[in-house]
Amino acid sequence: METGAAATGSRRLLRRLRDIMAGSGTAQERLNQIVKIIAADMVAEVCSCYVMRAGEVLELFATEGLRPEAVHRTRLRVGEGLVGVIAATARPLALADAQSHPDFAYRPETGEEIYHSLMGVPVLRGGRVLGVLVVQNRTQRNYTEDEIEALQTIAMVLAELAASGDLVSPVELQPSNGIGLLPTRLDGIKLNAGLALGVAVLHEPRVVIRQVVAEDPQTEQLRLSTAIDAMQSAIDDLLARSDIAAGGEHRDILETYRMFAADRGWLQRMTDAVRSGLTAEAAVQKIQDETRARMSKVSDPYLRERLADLEDLASRLQQHLAGRHFAAEAALPAEFILIARSMGPAELLDYDRRRLKGLVLEEGSPTAHVAVVARALDIPVIGRVKEVLEKVEAGDLIIVDADEQQVFVRPGEDIQQAANARIEARLGQRLTYAALRDLPAETRCGQRVSLQLNAGLLLDLPYLDETGAEGVGLFRTELLFMMRHDFPSVGQQSSTYRRVLEHAGERPVTFRTLDIGGDKMLPYMSETKDENPAMGWRAIRIALDRPAMLRQQLRALIRAAADRRLRVMFPMVAEIAEFDAARAVLDLELERTAARGGALPAKVEVGVMFEVPALLWELPQLLPKLDFLSVGTNDLVQFLYAADRGNPRLAERYDPLSLPVLRLLAEVTRACAAAKVSLTICGEMAGQPLDAMALLGVGFRALSMAPASIGPVKAMIRSLDMGPLETLIEAIATLPPRALRGKLRDFARDHGVAV
Repeated sequence: METGAAATGSRRLLRRLRDIMAGSGTAQERLNQIVKIIAADMVAEVCSCYVMRAGEVLELFATEGLRPEAVHRTRLRVGEGLVGVIAATARPLALADAQSHPDFAYRPETGEEIYHSLMGVPVLRGGRVLGVLVVQNRTQRNYTEDEIEALQTIAMVLAELAASGDLVSPVELQPSNGIGLLPTRLDGIKLNAGLALGVAVLHEPRVVIRQVVAEDPQTEQLRLSTAIDAMQSAIDDLLARSDIAAGGEHRDILETYRMFAADRGWLQRMTDAVRSGLTAEAAVQKIQDETRARMSKVSDPYLRERLADLEDLASRLQQHLAGRHFAAEAALPAEFILIARSMGPAELLDYDRRRLKGLVLEEGSPTAHVAVVARALDIPVIGRVKEVLEKVEAGDLIIVDADEQQVFVRPGEDIQQAANARIEARLGQRLTYAALRDLPAETRCGQRVSLQLNAGLLLDLPYLDETGAEGVGLFRTELLFMMRHDFPSVGQQSSTYRRVLEHAGERPVTFRTLDIGGDKMLPYMSETKDENPAMGWRAIRIALDRPAMLRQQLRALIRAAADRRLRVMFPMVAEIAEFDAARAVLDLELERTAARGGALPAKVEVGVMFEVPALLWELPQLLPKLDFLSVGTNDLVQFLYAADRGNPRLAERYDPLSLPVLRLLAEVTRACAAAKVSLTICGEMAGQPLDAMALLGVGFRALSMAPASIGPVKAMIRSLDMGPLETLIEAIATLPPRALRGKLRDFARDHGVAV
């Protein structure tokens, strides 16, 4: 934190810069004055400002200390040289001996070879790097944290000049996509299934900052505190709304969001920015830009998605500072599609849900809080649609086809008609599937099949009644941990697990212990770097290396299941020794609970998730130790083919519905039948009607899937006769490669099976 003298000096410098910004002269002339003042104030021989040009090129626009002829001549690509590294990482850099850094790039026209130390910060606006501000000294100077912070604050002022369009024309920086107003199709990923049509509404919560430098820091501090109080009260009011107060995962998420709003570190950083001489609005903007730049480089998807929550809060705080109210719905179309870069959960709830038909995001993932809330509201969502805000204009007609993971912008009449027909057909299908809810999942020849849900949130549990599912075949416990900012206590875990069991009633629930690691790291665990994350330190491997974490989770499950049935499943077991070690932890926790006089579950059943192919050859020794086995086809298939399922280049290369996969699964069904161990399949294959038909053909009689798949799979089962299917499956060994899916589709058509 800055001392009082340092803060006063910083404010004095900012006022001088503000006067220059407001003065006469061209933008270039003002920038020339600014670098001179900064160099003098920071006791630096050099101060240089690089500005981003088209093609991600940084051009030296002004300097005090380097050779004047280098201005507008020296250029560096993003990532090239120390200036390029600062732009690429959007992070400050301070070096006592810059020339020894491996990324140092010498430009002879600048004459900078005589300068040894360097400090540089990105010039940020809205999370984008607009340039780089650098100071240099001849001596090997160790720049302090206060000096770095001061230069970042100064860069906030320069961002105003860089963003004004007076230095570089905004037209130059616009991407040349050649789309114009022609119809186009954009691809993304499905965050929530569905199909919708409506008018584009651009989510633009940003407030234009009119003044960066504060006239009176104490007044700005009071304005910031008042706005923070108002924002927190508004979130409390949102939580008190009747449709939120009833509970559910969406309320839990908003409670977490409320904790973000009270985060002391976030609030303190804004307070410090005001003390340095910025207005309240500029301080919020500065911290928002720095946070976005820092977190956008993080690879962990959960941590990146928490950025949306922080940006939502920063935008709300700006709205309160500007005295605005969140009542924009009145001017919205009757049916609209919301287009945004990212969103927090509360922002989505600001919109009228009767009019909001779909959501398209430039960013986002299935674990994003906004995606979870959208699922609760049954709103189709597509995420990771590149440059959608640049390619869509307000008022454009939009079709969101989340099922096919695509967005149609300004679609032609024929596409509109096809979309409307599909929307009508989907409504009809929903009615058809709803009519099947109370009917058994039974083939025409009388073979019963158990259909169960995959779940991971309390929000998913109402689908048990809505779909008529027989239980929860997979409850992903890691989502509870990923939705929090710290490790949940035994009591907190137990409370959630108890609510799951209470909602399920007499229906079984299979709890999978923590499957973290790979692409599912917890925000409060130190990140590990694996060459192959999917096959690295994850799931049961982490649990056995961190036994306290496993003990706490099992203790919570035992406590939650007092006098009830408890089904526990260990993920990614690759050898019997791993299961034995995990089972020993469970048995010890059962003994300890009994010794303390705690109530035990009425029955404990223990199983394994079959995902690692190597386990196939240990099944004869493993199955006698198990009460059930569940196949996770998502990981199983990627391990079988050595193909990362998250790599888009490989997404369509290997078909799960293939001869090697079915032969492997047939071996598993035979082994479980011989050992009289119940068997379920809970990977994505189970939820696809055609794939599910093949699974029935190799012997599966229990399938667990997403709620939306229950109806279509039940319709398939009730139209199927097992005899002809089993005959076909027996003959698959004679089929040529890649012919299996087509052959099964032909079979379904010829035999009237609804796939």
